Amino acid sequence: MHGSADLVPHWHEPKAGENAGYGKFPRPSLPYDKFMEDEGVPVFRGIGVRRVQDLPMVPWKRLGGRGSYIQLFGTEGLWGQYIVEVPAAGALNAERHVYEKTVLVVEGRGSTEVWMDGQTKPHVFEWQAGSMFAIPLNAHHRFVNATNAPALLLCGTTAPNVMNLLDNRDFIFGCPFNFTDRFSGGDDYFKAKDDVEPDPIRGLAMRRSNLFPDVVNCELPLDNRRSPGFRRVEPYMAGNRFYIWLGHHMTGRYSKAHKHASAAVITCLRGKGYTYTWPEAAGIRPWESGNADQVLRQDYEPVGLVSAAPMSGDWFHQHFGVGKEGLRISAWFGPNNQRARKAGVPGEKLMDYGAIDIDKGGSAIPYHMEDPFLRKEFEETLAKEGVKSAMKEEFYTPGGAADIGQVM
Repeated sequence: MHGSADLVPHWHEPKAGENAGYGKFPRPSLPYDKFMEDEGVPVFRGIGVRRVQDLPMVPWKRLGGRGSYIQLFGTEGLWGQYIVEVPAAGALNAERHVYEKTVLVVEGRGSTEVWMDGQTKPHVFEWQAGSMFAIPLNAHHRFVNATNAPALLLCGTTAPNVMNLLDNRDFIFGCPFNFTDRFSGGDDYFKAKDDVEPDPIRGLAMRRSNLFPDVVNCELPLDNRRSPGFRRVEPYMAGNRFYIWLGHHMTGRYSKAHKHASAAVITCLRGKGYTYTWPEAAGIRPWESGNADQVLRQDYEPVGLVSAAPMSGDWFHQHFGVGKEGLRISAWFGPNNQRARKAGVPGEKLMDYGAIDIDKGGSAIPYHMEDPFLRKEFEETLAKEGVKSAMKEEFYTPGGAADIGQVM
């Protein structure tokens, strides 16, 4: 390959015994990467962050506040995230886009205005720290701060999916189509709903509500799948494909390790703790087998983040709450990234892989099979925090309560 007079590279066939191409090459920037770069704000990349409040933020011309993009390892191309500050006693710029957006209020109190073309009056709802809501697809919206201190919003979007496919910003931010199947303008659209129903795919607890006033303190239904006494619910908001769940581990308990592909980001809502994550190749007992150097750790408190499977392929991950109030978390997967929602043959039989133990055909490591280092360190950490362990001895016995999902 060489340059011609007009600087257009010229391609040559390889010689006998050689392969075409460079062999090694740098990964190119995709349209969403270029979009973030052009926005002029920092882009944080890593496996996680202790607190999003501590990320550097700079003035963001398009949004009208200060902020920073967040692209944790393993989420690239699957979904996007950013943190933005709403000015004290002010508002962000109104915006509209053909990608989904979910919002968690980290700090502050205010309101959101939502409207579609042709509507004479915007829908207005209020929010506070701990509120979670979704913006209807392609709806105009504006965030307004009700206090004299800045408000902080953590947003998850499907912008990478849309931008990497369409690669036309004028269309993405200027499409006039009203998605009335997502937002018809009903007066009760942003009225919080508490009814729980089984989700139609796996039968887990789900709430259809476009606004959750307080995900930090709201009641959650019993689930038992991650740890004995674990509570969990799936918000289904604005007809979005962006998949989320809320969960809570009891004080003094921790989750079983399990593995799946990249996408999920765990957000700490209440309490404090840490996550270990390691590649499948390191085995189910990486410390015992001499592979501790392959294990990554992220500590967090509200509102901290960790990518559960930060690199390509299946990674084990395990979450430990060491605070006195238990560990409340939210998992954000982006659109259709949860295993049961991925494309495949319709009607194909799937198992709840991450909730079933390895010795029963799933991907979860039962407590009696986990690396002994984990329990020892957890108990030592709890002692330093003045918290009593609630992990009973029978949880570590094959066939014990933890294996069969009983609450103890």
